[in-house]
Order: sequence, then C-alpha cells, then structure tokens
Amino acid sequence: MSLSVEHLQHTADTLEQAILRLTETDPKETVLYDLFRNVAIKSFELSLETTGKLLRKVLKLYSGSPREIDRLVFNDLFRYANKHGLLDEAATERWLTYRANRNITAHDYGVVFAEETLTMLPHYLVDLRTLAGVMKEVFDASAD
Repeated sequence: MSLSVEHLQHTADTLEQAILRLTETDPKETVLYDLFRNVAIKSFELSLETTGKLLRKVLKLYSGSPREIDRLVFNDLFRYANKHGLLDEAATERWLTYRANRNITAHDYGVVFAEETLTMLPHYLVDLRTLAGVMKEVFDASAD
C-alpha cells in the first residue's frame, strides 16, 4: 500500500496555479478564461477523488477491519475521519459540501454553476492542504 501524499500535493499546486491564472485573466478573453476555469474545476475534481482514496488508506490504519473501510461510501470516509480526530466537525461538513458540489459539476456543465464552484475553490485549497498535511503525518508515523 503506497502511503504518500505527493500526488495530492501536486494536484493542490495545479489547482492553486489555475486559480491564480484565472484571477489574472480577463473574462473577456474567453478562450484563456475558459481554459483556466476548466483546469481549476478538473483539478478540484481530481484532488477530491485522490483525497478520498488516500483517506481510505489512512482509515485502514485505524481500523481492525480494512474490509469495513473498503465498504464505506465517499461521504462516510470523512465522517470516520472526524470520528478518529483527523477532521473537526466544521471541516467534515465542508468536505461533504465539496463532494456534493463535485457530484453536480460532474453532470452540470453550465457556466453559471462553474462560476459558483470557482468561488469555493480558495477555501477548498486551504482545506485540501490541511488534510494532506494530516494524512502525511499519519503515513509518516505508520512508517516508523
């Protein structure tokens, strides 16, 4: 089992750069603006999925039954992370909101919804980096 958050950190860096470039781009430059918006949203989706996979690995370190963790649906991973002190209640609720938003972005390709998603990405990035750090600490401790 690979216990590294490097790929997740890279997706966070990509998301950060996409957000930065997006804020520097005039929306009237439609092709460039669309490009950076699409990269930001795809980076959000990829990082959220990667977070879920890594969180599943972390939770297996806390469980006597890895199969029980394998059976958890995505949202329950975050609830279990809260139960084990990896996330506080407020962060857990934000992660559940991010997941709900991601489920909509996967099916709604509208510009209005995409713009709404962009407004939450700076806060998401902070939560992403925080949780990646927590998971890295757990992985590093388990390697000792």
